[in-house]
Amino acid sequence: MDSETVVHNGGCHCRNVRWRVRAPTSIVAWDCNCSDCFMRKNTHFIVPAERFELLGDSRQFLTTYTFGSHTAKHTFCKVCGITSFYIPRSNPDGVAVTFRCVDPGTLTHVEIKYFDGRNWDSSYDQTGIASLSKVQNPPAEGSK
Repeated sequence: MDSETVVHNGGCHCRNVRWRVRAPTSIVAWDCNCSDCFMRKNTHFIVPAERFELLGDSRQFLTTYTFGSHTAKHTFCKVCGITSFYIPRSNPDGVAVTFRCVDPGTLTHVEIKYFDGRNWDSSYDQTGIASLSKVQNPPAEGSK
């Protein structure tokens, strides 16, 4: 899904956690049914870590929950409890951003894809989700 890359701002409900992320205006978000995402109804898009920046003193308002393999780092605001982003098991080198936590005005289209987190290994292999946290370099001038 190609579209213009812009800076999106966002954060949690109480606004103590704020961040910015460089991502397309049109994104693919993942609706996962793993035990954690299912209970929170978290639908997120994934970006390379270097495209995500936590702002100001946001870090002091975050706490982290892990379970199972402890690869995923489920961060949430200590004040309002919202998970506006986290480090996903599928992409430990990236950041999963809850698309509903992006401030209005910069997302033009959200395509929802399904990730079967209850059958994690097969869904991981079938979806190609691992590539989403890798920086995609544009093709060299004159190549196609």
